Amino acid sequence: MHDRGQPANVITYNSLLDGMFKNQQLDKALMLFNQMKESGIDPDIYTYNILIDGLCKSGRIKKAKEIFQDLYIKGYLPNVWTYNIMINGLCKEGLLHEALALMAKMEDDDCLPDAVTYETMIRALFENGENDKAEKLLREMISRGLLQR
Repeated sequence: MHDRGQPANVITYNSLLDGMFKNQQLDKALMLFNQMKESGIDPDIYTYNILIDGLCKSGRIKKAKEIFQDLYIKGYLPNVWTYNIMINGLCKEGLLHEALALMAKMEDDDCLPDAVTYETMIRALFENGENDKAEKLLREMISRGLLQR
């Protein structure tokens, strides 16, 4: 694209990053992310969602948490999708207390949990034998109208 006079933009980079993560090319994706920033193209919230999702699905939760924190440094507020990705990643790694804390922070940031947020947490809690916490979240989910009885 560059050789043809078509400069890459954030959408181009997002597409490439998504494809690299889907093809398990994590290191190449992270290099491309750095190249994107070095070329003066600012990542958007979708870029961060792609990165966090790809890292979580690859078991690189520590790096995903770093990038999640980078959002705040860069002045972005995570959206419900960003939180759901991170909460799911934490749950898959067995970091349920961190996931619950992040769910609470989500609300502190005026980003309301949706049905996906609750279902992810409830499933993880039940799978880990924390039935009382799971049932409490289920009742909360119902009271917020996110699940019909």
